[in-house]
Amino acid sequence: MIPSPELRATGVGALPHRDPDAACRAVLTVFPEIPFIPTLPNRGLLETIVFADSEHLPGGVVREGRLTVDRGTDPSEAMEQILLDYLEGNAEPYRVGEAYGSGFHAMMGRDLSGPLLVKCQVTGPVTFGMQVVDETRRPILYDPEYADLLGKLLALRARWCEEAMRERMGARATLVVLSEPYLASLGSGVVPVDPGVAASAFGDIADLLEGGLGIHCCANTDWGFVLGLAPAVVSIDAWTYAREFLLYADDVARYMETGGVVAWGVVPADYAVFAAETLDSLFARFRDIRAKATETIDPDLFDRQSLITPTCGIRNAGEQEAAAIMEATALLSRRLRGEEP
Repeated sequence: MIPSPELRATGVGALPHRDPDAACRAVLTVFPEIPFIPTLPNRGLLETIVFADSEHLPGGVVREGRLTVDRGTDPSEAMEQILLDYLEGNAEPYRVGEAYGSGFHAMMGRDLSGPLLVKCQVTGPVTFGMQVVDETRRPILYDPEYADLLGKLLALRARWCEEAMRERMGARATLVVLSEPYLASLGSGVVPVDPGVAASAFGDIADLLEGGLGIHCCANTDWGFVLGLAPAVVSIDAWTYAREFLLYADDVARYMETGGVVAWGVVPADYAVFAAETLDSLFARFRDIRAKATETIDPDLFDRQSLITPTCGIRNAGEQEAAAIMEATALLSRRLRGEEP
């Protein structure tokens, strides 16, 4: 698990910046206690979700803006090497290339030994496996061989990120959050996701990491299943789905009692929605969430194990608009902690 955040604030992932140094400065200015390493999808396709973690995918090719696996080449040797590296904990070959993570590389030049925690994002195995398809457009999560491989491949990616945050940035504690919007497909009859496959892949990643591992899902899902995986952090769009999430209040209480943290995404990442709010309205909205949650969860426990964030990554906004969303998140956190009136 991670240190208790006690209502501190951080961001989720994406920022609209094209200059990675400017993006890192923006994060460190607003979130000095729990900085996150920004992803910069507006710089190009390779820095978008899924693509950003695809550079070591056996058989992976980009065609017409879509990531596919090419069965015309035999991926078995590359797959075997991933399995061997996973067993040996050899993460160095799975480092983030600068073309895939310019924000990560820009942050590696900074001393982050002061913050309580340093956070980064990696595409989750369910989302990766549902977005990448084979030549028949079938998601590779439905291919048993690839489904087994994805957790191990992304585990090595996450392990490299964890080591880089610790060794290259000086982080005292680390958190790798899996971006998993496709967990909304749990229980779906249209694009189903097998919970057993999802749990196995998550377990593969958790087994390889030494620091915290979280899950971010900005859609509604089976929260009992997600909480049952026992991640260090469950990151949700609380602006939209707090009511649905708190239907699992007993599970949330048990989760927090064992050290789990809920990142409440209560500040809209959509600037058009955010612009209609004030700090007072955001404060009132979170206090309503807290009042409902603490009907079941001890109030001190709730405050200790809660983190304040935007609802999701901030991609579709200008840089000044993104800064305003982040600053509101930090101000809300300080007000909740009694540091601001």
